Amino acid sequence: MIEETPEPRTRIRTIVVFSLLFSVFAAVVLFGYWTTYLRPTTTIIVVRHAEKISDANNPNQDLSPAGQARSQELARVLANSGVSTIFATQDGHTQQTVQPLANTLQVQITQVDANDTPELIRQIDKHRGETILVSGHGNTIPGIIQALGGGRVPDIPDGEYDNLYVLSIYRYGTAKVTRLRYGARNF
Repeated sequence: MIEETPEPRTRIRTIVVFSLLFSVFAAVVLFGYWTTYLRPTTTIIVVRHAEKISDANNPNQDLSPAGQARSQELARVLANSGVSTIFATQDGHTQQTVQPLANTLQVQITQVDANDTPELIRQIDKHRGETILVSGHGNTIPGIIQALGGGRVPDIPDGEYDNLYVLSIYRYGTAKVTRLRYGARNF
């Protein structure tokens, strides 16, 4: 029997095919690594303003003593969390809720319109890879979380101020939401 040696053309084709397959495999591995490890994770902490003084004649109420205690607890809990940007609505009680933390971290509070969630999302988008705190209202927080890719969360009942939502955004449009509680329970 005579052994046939493969033609040089067939050998070159085999080398080219395996080289292309290896290149595609390497590209997939590098893309997977880039999307998993090299893109910055953005962490957004969303809280409702702390308890406020009930005064029907004053639409912009200050924090009550319980609310002041809760704002101090928020500052204690988040002091070492890496927060670098703080957003609060135009209402005084949302700003007072985050002021102790802003003082501790020496970070300015950026004021946003409570009714303009798309603008808040645009502002947050400028801070990708950072840890951000947002102080909002019971009726706006579910919309903020949903707009950030965290899905639907239940409405926050009146009188419930101890929710702390942590959103981890690994890629645009998808967020993992963790709901925690801080300070004294309200109910």
